[in-house]
Amino acid sequence: MSSTTRATVRQYWVAIRAMIVLTAALGVAYPLVITGVGQLGFHSQANGSPITASGQTVGSSLIGQSFTDSKGEPLTQWFQSRPSAATSDSAPNGYDANASLGSNWGPNNPDLVKAIAARKKVIEKTYGVTAAQIPADAVTASASGLDPDISVAYAKLQLATVAATRGLDEASVQKLVDRNTHGRDLGYLGQSYVNVVQLNLDLSKMDPAGDAGK
Repeated sequence: MSSTTRATVRQYWVAIRAMIVLTAALGVAYPLVITGVGQLGFHSQANGSPITASGQTVGSSLIGQSFTDSKGEPLTQWFQSRPSAATSDSAPNGYDANASLGSNWGPNNPDLVKAIAARKKVIEKTYGVTAAQIPADAVTASASGLDPDISVAYAKLQLATVAATRGLDEASVQKLVDRNTHGRDLGYLGQSYVNVVQLNLDLSKMDPAGDAGK
């Protein structure tokens, strides 16, 4: 075997060994370590932050849900999520996790202006408020279309109507809102927000006397 052939074989053998080592390290060991750290240290987050009720997964704290009827009208026994552009045939009212997106409409887009005006009219009629009282997140979709959170202002706007529809004491419903209100990230980033999915799950456990259900 010539020296040139031996050098070529040696180079191939080095490449093959490197591929085997890197595949074992980065393709097997690293994913297993990261999966183990996630499952042991961050079990809920690693599994999609599921929300369970009666032993069944009913949603995720990271993905919003629609609380409207088949025509898209608000069901006033529930707190409403912000609008969602993540629509599909199977989820016409939004929050389709397989179709995550925003509208990508600019602030002067006529379709967006029309949609905001229509949403304001629905909110004014449903909750008996004026357009000036409606926060921006109540009439605009998030960039992902899946945001499960609303502003504290939007939750307060809906509170009296939700309580009245369910025959609940407003103070008790306010306690649920407070319980599901999250402060600013790291204490200073963003604004306080309310997770609507978890709030409505807690709301479903309330009885007309205003006490959390067993």
